[in-house]
Amino acid sequence: MPEVATPKKSAGWTTVAFGDVVQLSKERSSDPEADGYERYIGLEHIDPGELRVRRWGDIADGVTFANVFKPGQVLFGKRRAYQRKVAVADFSGVCSGDIYVLEPKGDALLHELLPFICQTDSFFEHAVGTSAGSLSPRTNWKSLATFEFALPPIEEQRRMVHLLESARAFVESLDGLHAGSEQVLQSALAKEFSVQTASMPLKDWCRNLITYGIVQAGPDTPNGVPYIRVSDMTQSTTLQTEGMLRTTHAIAAKYERSRVSSGDLVVALRGQVGLTRVVPPSLDGANLTQGTARVSVTAEHSADYVYWALQSPDTRRQYASHAKGSTFSEISLEALRKIEVPVRSRDAQVEIAARMTQLSATLDGSARRHLDAKSMYSALLKQTLGGCS
Repeated sequence: MPEVATPKKSAGWTTVAFGDVVQLSKERSSDPEADGYERYIGLEHIDPGELRVRRWGDIADGVTFANVFKPGQVLFGKRRAYQRKVAVADFSGVCSGDIYVLEPKGDALLHELLPFICQTDSFFEHAVGTSAGSLSPRTNWKSLATFEFALPPIEEQRRMVHLLESARAFVESLDGLHAGSEQVLQSALAKEFSVQTASMPLKDWCRNLITYGIVQAGPDTPNGVPYIRVSDMTQSTTLQTEGMLRTTHAIAAKYERSRVSSGDLVVALRGQVGLTRVVPPSLDGANLTQGTARVSVTAEHSADYVYWALQSPDTRRQYASHAKGSTFSEISLEALRKIEVPVRSRDAQVEIAARMTQLSATLDGSARRHLDAKSMYSALLKQTLGGCS
């Protein structure tokens, strides 16, 4: 993010209550479609931490919402405020009753600054702290209106708005870059791994039978043999020994058939079906749980190529066709063994895998830059509007 000079709190700042400078919009529509509105927004359409509204529903599909919002007004999710759902739409519509439509009251607060105030940690801490209810806590307007913060003079507000909008635009540009990198990778995967070409089942790419491992690992055993769970695969893009549970050498020997070697692939059979990780040298000799499967690619094929094949859109569709369960998805070992992988020459496999790896590195780089920019934006927001002076 470009270096910028943050405004300093100086003379003219005043401590105000949120309700003194902000009000709830009272506009309602008993028949949104007849009133000319085309779109509605529910809590599910607001992305945590993102001010821009990217999704919405069509009123023509049927909706019972009556709260009207206009461009520039702030939409704040009062239910489960810890989710940090605040947005500003650039269109008119109606929204859920679990969303407050906020706007400045009087001329002490610029409407452009209001959404940034609603993104501060202090505002969310107040909203969460005044929420009531156990399963679906909500904050009410009376409590929200008591939130106090430092309000600068109008000219200072204008400088803040310029600074924060520039920072947010920078974050959004990196978000677009990341989304574009993701699209390029997915397009390349779809092109290179189409099962309409000649293919063979995954089991025929392996030197050992595709299998899962320990059913009852017993209590965690210090200095024992680590075993890989689906949860170990979701915490990072790579498998790490830190935090892994371990079983006794006797139990691990009992399930030696599912011992993994460095370079093997581990595939999730449950939850995030198809999630795949490469076994690092530090986990050579580890074992698996029943929710994962080992894929040991033969030397005549490229393990990296098979890894990328298992990430492709066509393979995800195959997983979906075999998966069972609505709330907890899973596939069988037999279904995994039948997953079709396009056949290529060894040289072509290596070349394709290298290209996918390069595209993935670009994607990872854009993700890191986007994350760094978001962190810097959060720090800037805190420094600029961090609370009362």
